[in-house]
Amino acid sequence: MATTTMISSLMMIMNIRSMSETNKKDPIGAAIKEYSVRKKPADIVVASDICEDDIIPVEVLFRTYEEMPELEKMALEMCRGKVLDVGAGAGVHSEYLMEKGLKVEAIDTSEGAVEYMNSIGISARELNFFHVKEERYDTILMLMNGIGIAGKLSNLKNTLKHAWDLLESGGQLLCDSSDIRYLYEDEDGALWVDLNSEYYGNFRFQMQYKKEKGKWFDWLYVDFDTLFKEAKEVGFKTSRLEVNGDHYLAKLEKV
Repeated sequence: MATTTMISSLMMIMNIRSMSETNKKDPIGAAIKEYSVRKKPADIVVASDICEDDIIPVEVLFRTYEEMPELEKMALEMCRGKVLDVGAGAGVHSEYLMEKGLKVEAIDTSEGAVEYMNSIGISARELNFFHVKEERYDTILMLMNGIGIAGKLSNLKNTLKHAWDLLESGGQLLCDSSDIRYLYEDEDGALWVDLNSEYYGNFRFQMQYKKEKGKWFDWLYVDFDTLFKEAKEVGFKTSRLEVNGDHYLAKLEKV
């Protein structure tokens, strides 16, 4: 079973921007709106079904390009054409790409996040990725493990198919994720996995900011080999661009 120490780094690379669907409570939006006004650091509390509560500092959502990890910077530099920023949060990726002259559309299921982005000049919509229809993009950006919106491995292929339908010919999906099998390794390196679970990367989380608490939601962490296999069946040409420990950046091309 995973420990709090082991899950801590996992929380820091989790996309915490697209988790308010079918939920009137909006902890992420509340955190973004309050920090944008008060600039006072506070924590978003993350509950997991496998460990004790953890925290994510809200200021992470407002990081500058210089404060981003190299893997994230690499993805931003690879963006081209018309870009869809999925789960855009406070819009730090969208804002950087707009400054580079790219046409960017941002979506998020958090009402507060979308309100904030629009207030700073980012074209943002309160919209679930799976509800984007009849539009085409050259780049779909899913950073901070944005591919996790699949929820479970059983829905990954459908998620990739939807991305395929939204991409122009020659378009690309840029996403990152983590192989979290290390969470289930014992001291001898042997792998402990719940045999009743569908896949060891299927997680459940709940977010809370002060008194604003969201519902539990499913979130996927997928190892690269599994992503490669699922993407190949959809038709993508998939490359692993960068690896940092158990974390990786992937490019899926519609060729």
